[in-house]
Amino acid sequence: MASDSGGTPPGPPPGVRILVVGGGYVGMYTALRLQRKLKQRLRSGEAEITVVTPDPYMTYQPFLPEAAAGSISPRHVVVPLRRVLPHCTIVVGEARRIDHTKRTATVTTLATAEDGTGAVEIPYDELVLAPGSVSRALPVPGLAEHGVGFKTIEEAIGLRNHVIEQMDIASATRDPAIRDAALTFVFVGGGYAGVEALAELEDMARYTARYYHNIKAEDLKWILVEATGRILPEVGESMGRYAVRELRGRNIDVRLDTRLESCEDRIAVLSDGSRFPTRTLVWTAGVKPAPLLAHTGLPLNERGRLVCTARLTVEGTEHAWAAGDAAAVPDLTASEPGRETAPNAQHAVRQAKVLADNLVAAIDGRPLKEYRHSYAGSVASLGLHKGVAHVYGRRLKGYPAWLMHRTYHLSRVPTFNRKARVLAEWTLAGLFKREIVSLGSLEHPRAEFEIAAGRQPRPDDGDCQ
Repeated sequence: MASDSGGTPPGPPPGVRILVVGGGYVGMYTALRLQRKLKQRLRSGEAEITVVTPDPYMTYQPFLPEAAAGSISPRHVVVPLRRVLPHCTIVVGEARRIDHTKRTATVTTLATAEDGTGAVEIPYDELVLAPGSVSRALPVPGLAEHGVGFKTIEEAIGLRNHVIEQMDIASATRDPAIRDAALTFVFVGGGYAGVEALAELEDMARYTARYYHNIKAEDLKWILVEATGRILPEVGESMGRYAVRELRGRNIDVRLDTRLESCEDRIAVLSDGSRFPTRTLVWTAGVKPAPLLAHTGLPLNERGRLVCTARLTVEGTEHAWAAGDAAAVPDLTASEPGRETAPNAQHAVRQAKVLADNLVAAIDGRPLKEYRHSYAGSVASLGLHKGVAHVYGRRLKGYPAWLMHRTYHLSRVPTFNRKARVLAEWTLAGLFKREIVSLGSLEHPRAEFEIAAGRQPRPDDGDCQ
């Protein structure tokens, strides 16, 4: 890390290799800042940055609900890494194991199975771990077979198509049981992802219902299941209660202190004894650190996150850095000792800046800075023109909160290109009617050709396909 010796700091070792694992908030923003800080060294070959990521793009997750509702085009919710990181080497693949003693990462790529050569060993000098998190699925009977998450752009668009397809099924079927199940939508988890996804999709489906001759908005049944006694805890208790009243005022069934016991045979069974036949079960009940962390040999806390210092180094380990969902970073602004920063985008983006600066300082032998940021607050959308916010101690609701939600996230979405495109789409959406088209064939693009070629396509075995 930083050198304590006097005199002129030593220059960077020839060809210092930086490996960034993950292309999300922390991975992209860290690589972006490193790319700027080390611009001359990258050109001269004194440094190189490799980014290993499962997808060649970074997803701006706060816009997933609006993408699902059709307010934003899916391609404007993602940022292509190769475009914003032209001086970095982008490796699309999965890091399976980290051997920090040997300074190597074992990576499987899209070509691994094709060429038969096995996983790739990528050497490094400095390691930035930012693999993020994955959905935390509980052993609920039937969940793996019938549930769908809401963390990726693919899941968001698939869910939009699925909701409209269920309305098509309900409109065409003669079986009342099938109609009822098709028009019942169960969301498990009262955090940001669950509430915003449900609110935006309910808004979209209610609007879409006007174009069906035999479906009314009140025919749709939306159920939000939350295991604790409140939703949206980040916006405060009073705003959480307001959000519950707002959702219930739209005939959304909000069930607090309730758990999902089973969803076998497409029947959602709740802990209060309720049973809901449904063809749509969305699971957003929390996340857990990426499985890669268990294969790094680095120190983890009881929740499986990397134990980090306030300088964003891995505790007791040299040349290893981490931030975001994967890292347990001390919160130096908290009044209570031992608290950690929340695993959210607000901290992740700011931590990435400090991490990149500290990494460059460490290479140059300069002192490192500590990460310190007071939580500014939270905003949440409850559908078009509706929202809640708790920012710098001020509470907003309704249209002002919704406007703040859009303004804040527009300012945070990466690149001017994306900002302009999102703003243009919002402007056009205010002038024209919503799109109500389902493109369900996106999930099975070869189905029609297979039929034409005389081959029966594979049967649909998923609820949200």
